[in-house]
Amino acid sequence: MATADDVRRIALSLPEAVEKPAWGMPTFRVGAGGKIFASLDDDDLAMGVKCPQEDRAELISAEPAKFFLREGHDDGYAWVRVRLAALEDDDELRAILADSWRQAAPRRLADRHPDVGVPPEG
Repeated sequence: MATADDVRRIALSLPEAVEKPAWGMPTFRVGAGGKIFASLDDDDLAMGVKCPQEDRAELISAEPAKFFLREGHDDGYAWVRVRLAALEDDDELRAILADSWRQAAPRRLADRHPDVGVPPEG
Protein backbone atom coordinates (compact mmCIF):
# COMPACT_ATOMS: atom_id res chain seq x y z
CA MET A 1 0.00 0.00 0.00
CA ALA A 2 1.37 3.41 -0.99
CA THR A 3 1.32 6.37 1.37
CA ALA A 4 1.47 10.13 0.94
CA ASP A 5 5.14 9.95 1.97
CA ASP A 6 5.78 7.46 -0.86
CA VAL A 7 4.08 9.81 -3.35
CA ARG A 8 6.20 12.72 -2.16
CA ARG A 9 9.46 10.71 -2.23
CA ILE A 10 8.90 9.36 -5.74
CA ALA A 11 7.42 12.53 -7.22
CA LEU A 12 10.33 14.63 -5.98
CA SER A 13 12.84 12.13 -7.38
CA LEU A 14 11.69 12.96 -10.92
CA PRO A 15 13.75 15.51 -12.89
CA GLU A 16 13.09 19.14 -11.95
CA ALA A 17 10.08 18.21 -9.81
CA VAL A 18 9.13 20.55 -6.98
CA GLU A 19 6.42 20.57 -4.35
CA LYS A 20 4.19 23.59 -3.99
CA PRO A 21 0.99 23.86 -1.95
CA ALA A 22 -2.18 24.86 -3.77
CA TRP A 23 -5.82 24.72 -2.69
CA GLY A 24 -4.65 23.61 0.75
CA MET A 25 -2.91 20.47 -0.50
CA PRO A 26 0.51 19.46 -1.83
CA THR A 27 0.99 19.60 -5.59
CA PHE A 28 3.98 18.36 -7.54
CA ARG A 29 5.10 20.42 -10.50
CA VAL A 30 7.64 20.29 -13.30
CA GLY A 31 9.26 22.78 -15.65
CA ALA A 32 9.67 26.53 -15.60
CA GLY A 33 5.92 27.03 -15.89
CA GLY A 34 5.35 24.75 -12.92
CA LYS A 35 2.80 22.46 -14.56
CA ILE A 36 1.14 20.19 -12.03
CA PHE A 37 1.69 16.49 -12.64
CA ALA A 38 0.35 15.18 -9.32
CA SER A 39 -1.44 16.30 -6.19
CA LEU A 40 -2.31 14.66 -2.93
CA ASP A 41 -5.92 14.80 -1.81
CA ASP A 42 -6.46 16.56 1.50
CA ASP A 43 -7.03 13.21 3.27
CA ASP A 44 -3.73 11.73 1.94
CA LEU A 45 -5.65 8.63 0.78
CA ALA A 46 -5.64 9.46 -2.94
CA MET A 47 -3.66 11.43 -5.48
CA GLY A 48 -4.59 13.11 -8.72
CA VAL A 49 -2.50 12.59 -11.86
CA LYS A 50 -2.67 13.69 -15.47
CA CYS A 51 -4.66 11.40 -17.75
CA PRO A 52 -6.02 12.17 -21.21
CA GLN A 53 -9.79 12.60 -20.97
CA GLU A 54 -10.32 10.07 -23.76
CA ASP A 55 -8.52 7.39 -21.68
CA ARG A 56 -10.18 7.97 -18.30
CA ALA A 57 -13.40 5.98 -18.76
CA GLU A 58 -11.54 2.88 -19.92
CA LEU A 59 -9.02 3.14 -17.09
CA ILE A 60 -11.72 3.58 -14.44
CA SER A 61 -13.82 0.79 -15.94
CA ALA A 62 -10.84 -1.60 -15.96
CA GLU A 63 -9.79 -0.87 -12.36
CA PRO A 64 -12.58 0.96 -10.47
CA ALA A 65 -11.09 0.11 -7.07
CA LYS A 66 -7.94 1.97 -8.07
CA PHE A 67 -8.99 4.83 -10.38
CA PHE A 68 -11.89 7.28 -9.98
CA LEU A 69 -13.08 10.84 -10.57
CA ARG A 70 -14.46 13.30 -8.06
CA GLU A 71 -17.71 14.12 -9.78
CA GLY A 72 -18.21 17.78 -10.45
CA HIS A 73 -14.55 18.52 -9.74
CA ASP A 74 -12.53 16.47 -12.24
CA ASP A 75 -15.05 16.43 -15.09
CA GLY A 76 -13.45 19.09 -17.27
CA TYR A 77 -9.81 18.21 -16.66
CA ALA A 78 -7.33 15.71 -18.08
CA TRP A 79 -6.99 14.21 -14.62
CA VAL A 80 -7.81 11.01 -12.76
CA ARG A 81 -7.67 10.09 -9.06
CA VAL A 82 -5.77 7.09 -7.72
CA ARG A 83 -6.55 5.37 -4.41
CA LEU A 84 -3.16 4.90 -2.77
CA ALA A 85 -4.26 1.81 -0.81
CA ALA A 86 -5.05 0.04 -4.10
CA LEU A 87 -1.52 0.36 -5.48
CA GLU A 88 0.50 -2.84 -5.36
CA ASP A 89 3.98 -1.45 -4.76
CA ASP A 90 6.46 1.38 -5.36
CA ASP A 91 6.98 0.24 -8.95
CA GLU A 92 3.33 0.79 -9.80
CA LEU A 93 3.28 4.16 -8.03
CA ARG A 94 6.48 5.18 -9.81
CA ALA A 95 5.04 4.16 -13.22
CA ILE A 96 1.87 6.20 -12.65
CA LEU A 97 3.77 9.28 -11.45
CA ALA A 98 6.33 9.01 -14.27
CA ASP A 99 3.57 8.80 -16.88
CA SER A 100 1.94 11.91 -15.44
CA TRP A 101 5.32 13.69 -15.24
CA ARG A 102 5.93 12.93 -18.96
CA GLN A 103 2.57 14.49 -19.87
CA ALA A 104 3.33 17.68 -17.94
CA ALA A 105 7.08 18.09 -18.54
CA PRO A 106 8.30 20.44 -21.25
CA ARG A 107 9.25 18.39 -24.32
CA ARG A 108 12.94 19.30 -24.12
CA LEU A 109 13.12 18.18 -20.49
CA ALA A 110 11.29 14.91 -21.21
CA ASP A 111 13.56 14.28 -24.20
CA ARG A 112 16.64 14.74 -21.98
CA HIS A 113 15.27 12.06 -19.62
CA PRO A 114 13.98 9.24 -21.82
CA ASP A 115 14.49 6.74 -18.99
CA VAL A 116 11.88 8.31 -16.68
CA GLY A 117 9.24 5.69 -16.14
CA VAL A 118 11.23 2.87 -17.71
CA PRO A 119 11.56 0.06 -15.16
CA PRO A 120 15.12 -0.91 -14.32
CA GLU A 121 16.34 -4.19 -15.74
CA GLY A 122 16.91 -7.01 -13.40
